[in-house]
This record gives sequence, C-alpha cells and structure tokens, in this order.
Amino acid sequence: MNAIASASDLAKVADRCVRCGLCLPHCPTYRLARQEAESPRGRIALIQAWAEGELQDSPALQRHLDTCLECLACERACPTLVPFASLMDGARAAHWRHRPAWRRGLHQGWLLLLASPGMAALTGAAGQLYRGLGLARLVAATGLSRWPAIGALHLLAQHLEGAPCIPPVRLAPMVSRGPIGLFLGCIARAAQPGAIEASVQVLRRLGYEVVIPPEQTCCGGMHRHNGLPQAADRRLQTNARAFADLPAVGLASACVAELRTQPQLAATQELCRLLADLDWPATVPLMPLPRRIALHVPCSQRNRLRDPDAARDLLRRIPGVELIDLPENDSCCGAAGTYLLQQPRLSQALLQPKLTHLAASGAKILVTTNTGCALHLAAGVRDAGLAVEALHPVQVIARQLAGMEQSPT
Repeated sequence: MNAIASASDLAKVADRCVRCGLCLPHCPTYRLARQEAESPRGRIALIQAWAEGELQDSPALQRHLDTCLECLACERACPTLVPFASLMDGARAAHWRHRPAWRRGLHQGWLLLLASPGMAALTGAAGQLYRGLGLARLVAATGLSRWPAIGALHLLAQHLEGAPCIPPVRLAPMVSRGPIGLFLGCIARAAQPGAIEASVQVLRRLGYEVVIPPEQTCCGGMHRHNGLPQAADRRLQTNARAFADLPAVGLASACVAELRTQPQLAATQELCRLLADLDWPATVPLMPLPRRIALHVPCSQRNRLRDPDAARDLLRRIPGVELIDLPENDSCCGAAGTYLLQQPRLSQALLQPKLTHLAASGAKILVTTNTGCALHLAAGVRDAGLAVEALHPVQVIARQLAGMEQSPT
C-alpha cells in the first residue's frame, strides 16, 4: 500500500481539499460534536497546518485526529477524491515517529496482544475465565463497568469464546470446485469461532477444498490505522506468501479490504459476495426461514469494498426470509477496529442509535459482515437486554442448509 510518509507529502495531499464541506453531513463524529475540528474538512486543515509547520503538535491536535473513525464515508462524498484514509494513516504514522521510544514500545505491544493470531486462544480463554470466575458479575455489581474504558472491556469480554473447532488444514469437499484458502484474521478466532466453523462447512458443502494456511497472520489493518504502516506491510507480505498458490476468501470485510491493498492479494474475495454469486447445485437446498433479519452494513463493506448488498444478496437465497436494513445503515456503529477500546464514550454514543433501531425493528437476528462490528453490536445487544442474535450471514446460511453436518468436535 502506498503510504504518505513525509510532511511535504501530507501537505500536498491535504491541499487537494477544496473546503466545500460536502463531507460534513456524512461524518459520524461531526454529526455528534458539531465541531469543525471533528469533521474531515477540519482534520485535513489541521494536518496541513501541522505538516507545513504552522501548528505545533499538541494533545488537542492529537485528540481530533484520534477521534476519526476512518469509516471513509467522507471519501465517497468528496468531489475532488481526496484519499482521506491514506492521509489520516500518514498523519498518525508521522505522529508516532516523534513519540518517545517507551511509548512506541507500549503502543506496539498493545497491538501485538490484540492482533496476534497466536494470542486469540489466550484472549478467548481470558474471556471465559472472566465470566466463569464471577469477575463479570463483580465488575457489574461494584459499578466499575460504568467507567468507559473498563465498561468497554467488560462488555467485550463477555463475548469472547474459545478457538474455533477447525479440523485439519486440508478439508476434502463433497463435490469438487478446487481449493480455496480461508483467511481467518486474528480476533475473529476468539470473537467469531462459530462464523469460522460455518464458513468451512458451507464452502465444503458447495464443493470447495478448504485450505487454512497455518502461516497466515493478522491482515495488518489495525497496525496501519494506528500509525504503524511498516508493521502492517510485513503482515501483508506474510499473508501473500501464505496464500501464494491459493485463491483467498475472507469472512471479515475490513480484513478483505486491507488484504486487497497488497498486489498479490488484490483478488481476495469477500465470503458473502462469493457465495451470493456462486451457481449453487440443486443438491444443496436451503430450508425456509420465516423470520425477520436486520442487516447492518459495515463501513468497510460499504465504503472500502463498495459492495453494500453482499449480505442481502446471499441471504435472499433463503426461502421465506424477511430482510430489513437498519435505519441509518450508512453511519458507523462505532467499532472501527480498535476505536471501541480507545474511544469508548464516542463508540457507545454511535452504537446507541443502532440499538434503538434494532429494538424497534422486531428482528430477532442481526447480521453483519465484519468481526469488530459483530463484537461491538453483540455486546450492545446484551447490555440493552435485547433478545437478538448477532451473527455473520454465513452462520444463518449454515443453519438453513438441509442435512448440514455437525461441527467437528
């Protein structure tokens, strides 16, 4: 991915903004704060002034940059096609290059903990212990969960599970479409093991030999958006080697979008779109589901992949299902990678309208194609006391496959 590395490059790209303001009504943080500095136009002006030496680095400047979700709704509205994501990533990278070594080390260590596939099992086990030992009840009873930072971790920990039950690396299909490499990501292994298992089962049922390269790692998105582009690029290169001889498919829209920035992974497919467009054999019927399902479209699916209808196109294969879009589906839910941990107050403020609309919809199933969104929404649903399942679309498909084999144990 081409990075904007120098101050002069930042200033040059920022100068492409014509200050028209068409981005403002599309920006979730501007709609919340109604402050220019919390808008794409305002942030671009701050970055340009900083890059040109007219503005000194300060906590206030950094706060305005940190509160950007990078949802990229602004990019779709921009008449001059300012590459806002590259600009923001470049500004964050420049910021971290000037931080003390100890702060950079802590920052990198925190991301390593979050984004290492090897840590997924430990993260899931920690969540299970948190619940099993009664710590979740203690935190809730003492009121500690009302503190934003603790509250965010408290809600998320209640939805972390053990590692998925993934059989051996190569799984023989029932009919043959050839091999396909399944990209698992990092946190999905602890947050969505059921979605991973369902992906394997459905792909096999449709004739693919599912290959899960053990060398794969995090897509690098969390590193790039937190000012560590070199770390992100290293992970992309690792994944390019892991999937060198395989067509790749991913179940998390944000991961797919990041993988596609690497030339060797540019053809990576998003799972819902692959399954929606596939010619399904008559021997693989779907059982009717007379239920209402609410669709949440992640920002990565809408604004980066530019394919907001993928989940709808897949789920409409199910006879009798009623699909509804959540109102304000074009607005971020507040997950945004690590944002839900770094900006818990804003993240919750963005989530609440989603939960209000969900409660009014009457839907008992909520689907989304991105892991962070699923985790954030599931935590909000639980906290709000709603009787709603938050699932990946492929989990719904797996449930409706007639004669579907059970998950391996």
